Amino acid sequence: MNFGKKRLRMAGMLLGITMLGSVFAGCGGEEAANSNEIKVGANFEITGNVANYGTTARDGFKLAIKEANEAGGIDGKQIVIVEADNKSDPAESANAATKLISDDKVVAIVGPATSGAVQAESQIATENKIPIIAPCATSPDITVENGQVKEFVFRGCFIDPLQSNTMANFAANELKAKTAVIYLDSSTDYSKSLAEVFKNKFEALGGKVVMQEAFVAKDQDFKAALTNIKTANADVIYVPAYYEEVGKIVKQARELGITQPILGVDGWDDTKVVDIAGADALNNTYYVTHYIDTDPDVKAFVDSFTKEYGHAPGVFAALGYDAGKMLVDAIKRAGSTDPVAIQKALAETKDLQVGTGKLTVDENHNLIKNAFIIEMKDGVKTLKERVTPTTAEG
Repeated sequence: MNFGKKRLRMAGMLLGITMLGSVFAGCGGEEAANSNEIKVGANFEITGNVANYGTTARDGFKLAIKEANEAGGIDGKQIVIVEADNKSDPAESANAATKLISDDKVVAIVGPATSGAVQAESQIATENKIPIIAPCATSPDITVENGQVKEFVFRGCFIDPLQSNTMANFAANELKAKTAVIYLDSSTDYSKSLAEVFKNKFEALGGKVVMQEAFVAKDQDFKAALTNIKTANADVIYVPAYYEEVGKIVKQARELGITQPILGVDGWDDTKVVDIAGADALNNTYYVTHYIDTDPDVKAFVDSFTKEYGHAPGVFAALGYDAGKMLVDAIKRAGSTDPVAIQKALAETKDLQVGTGKLTVDENHNLIKNAFIIEMKDGVKTLKERVTPTTAEG
């Protein structure tokens, strides 16, 4: 998921650049080598506007580290998490990364959860040769920018092109759709990028996007655009957006008599969408996400998380857990607490079993991993299809 990337990136990066003089490259590795502890950073949104994302991802990450420690740690050393709250703000994310690297001497950082905060951190981490894993940031330019791979930046989730290509394939091949309407959020790069990829793939498969309408985040009344969409009488409607608006769009679409399948993305994946839209309205809707807790293959993770926290994990918890598993595995294979060695091991990750399945890191530091198409049935998430891609873009 990509939250506020475009408008947030510049402030965080400028602040990060001004701080670089006080931070020393790779400063965590030497201290860690002479310690019985391995310090890793957790830079998450613990307070602020998107604290629900950050705290949930942090909980999953902490569980992965706890399990590793209970299994004996790494070469007899216990992993210690040093937490920092970026307060849901890119500038604070840069502050937090600087403190974790220069003061706390961490050998790697997991987090933040949101893209703008990751971008603010990534410059500092790269200049200081400290690897970071962004658990939930799906935008391709988290790891690749201007054609260059960010050497020390990794992710714990699939990228946006994979989910749009997956849904376009599903629409054309499973739903037999020939025509589609796209209803996108024009205020986010996330939605615009997903819409473009879906259109290109759907039309490459022989379909036709016959109409495109737009709204902006925080809109409440969608009926004028939906009335126009209804006249198109397309086979499917693609809504690449977040659950707050999606719930209202689906509810109002059904009230207007729109019965066609409505298709979506990982931004839909929140239990609140049912509260907003209503269970009946969500029937005949499908979206792509990172995992589903009823999948037998993720039972061990779900049971462990539920035992630890008293409730089933959401998607952000699962991705935080996966990022933790990636980091533990990389430190083990590196045979070292040197951050550069950990970076190299992360880049070589292949067929690693994590909470949501298996993953492989490709040459762009993107993940080749399963995607899941979810069908909503009377308000309940149901696994419609598991997709195992051969590339990061599906």
